[in-house]
Amino acid sequence: MPRGLILALARGIGSLAYLLDARGRRTALENLRAAFGDAFSEKRRAAVARGSYQNFARTFLDLFWSARLTRENWPEHVTIHHGAEDAEARARRVGALWVTPHFGNFELASLFWGFRDFKFTVVAQDFKNPALTGIFKRLREHSGHTVIPQQGAMLRLMKTLKRQGHAALLTDLNVEPGRAATVIECFGLKTCVTTLHVQLARRLGLAIIPGVCLPMPDGRYEVHIFEAIEPADGQTDQQLAQRVWDHFEKAIREHPERWLWMYKHWRYQPARGRDPAYPDYAKANGDFWKMVEGTS
Repeated sequence: MPRGLILALARGIGSLAYLLDARGRRTALENLRAAFGDAFSEKRRAAVARGSYQNFARTFLDLFWSARLTRENWPEHVTIHHGAEDAEARARRVGALWVTPHFGNFELASLFWGFRDFKFTVVAQDFKNPALTGIFKRLREHSGHTVIPQQGAMLRLMKTLKRQGHAALLTDLNVEPGRAATVIECFGLKTCVTTLHVQLARRLGLAIIPGVCLPMPDGRYEVHIFEAIEPADGQTDQQLAQRVWDHFEKAIREHPERWLWMYKHWRYQPARGRDPAYPDYAKANGDFWKMVEGTS
């Protein structure tokens, strides 16, 4: 399909999903209230939420469209902005952990890097339908990556990275409180996120390289690589995870319609009692309270 038709379909499908998905729409609007407060009017929240659905539709339409990308033509569709060129040269020699949120087109960000000879091991959740899992696996491996399921992923990632390999992770989803999690400040609210990327980088002496893939109105993309974060003595997992997130939050604030607002980003209340600053879906969790107290 031509790019113009893809973009029109994404707008139409995204707008329809916004209208039909009452539960997701309610979550998105509640998240936007919690994140931006009175800075966004109700009309602005609705526009951003609708844009988030449209961005998600474009992400997956473009994943199917990406089958036409080749090693020769991919540069026609993206501009890369480096904040860490020296770090990329080092990553080619020793490997790295590449991280991004569910922002912009996180699927194409991975594919573009494969065409640049960075072969990622990508952790992806399987679909309930095995045939669908197979389709998405082929699409995601199109530029040379290896997609693995979540089960047993830690061991496989360790083996890959020890061989000067590369791993790609999405790090903005809520996880249950536990040993592989920490509490960060996300739009002024506390949330629980993974520390898998931090722990792997620390154990193996690798850099964490955060970046985003921003969709442009003309159908092209801009990839922004922010920096290479080297774990250092004295830095806690929480501090490193927060440093990664701060790059993402800045990008989301500049382009809020590009983030996945219909996901429950703040599942836990930070203390006993109801805090009205948090979304209505946020629940009490004793383990989370202990984590919050430990980082205070």
